[in-house]
Amino acid sequence: MKIILIVLGVIVAWLVLTFNRLISLKNQVANALKQIDVQLKRRHDLIPNLVNAVKGYMKFEQATLEKVIQARNQAVSAMGSGVKQSAQKEGELTQVLGRFLALAENYPDLKANQNVKSLMEELSHTENQVSFSRQFYNDLVTRFNIAQQTFPNNLIAGSLGFSQTELFEIPAAQAEEREVPKVEL
Repeated sequence: MKIILIVLGVIVAWLVLTFNRLISLKNQVANALKQIDVQLKRRHDLIPNLVNAVKGYMKFEQATLEKVIQARNQAVSAMGSGVKQSAQKEGELTQVLGRFLALAENYPDLKANQNVKSLMEELSHTENQVSFSRQFYNDLVTRFNIAQQTFPNNLIAGSLGFSQTELFEIPAAQAEEREVPKVEL
């Protein structure tokens, strides 16, 4: 009888510890996703200021400026609609922003403008923060998913209401970003 009670006690303790660990990881994942949202909001707020600051200098690049604003608006509307859709729209915004920043390099007056320079530095810093936040999120999601998939947790994770979480990935349509650039000297 004592042995049965000890075994039952061990099983209950294991269930409680496993459940608490999974809840902790789930909440860390949710927090990391909210941190990405904070950085993306900052990014989304900076873009219109930067576009307005460069409009006068880049009169001939109106189509590019419109693409940046359109991609920004689509990214804003995708926030909160799931990791996959948000990642796709943010990836598109990153591509358009990259083209915009490369184009801005062709305007010496623009690069000399202190306001534009400050906004571009702030945007660059924010891009780094977004990247770090995504990496942190993906690390936590991986830990959470592994905790659910490993034995013996996999026997109870589903029945306790836990499910796999999506990584913040570059969509296949933007896979060219993954390719190693070719350098020819």
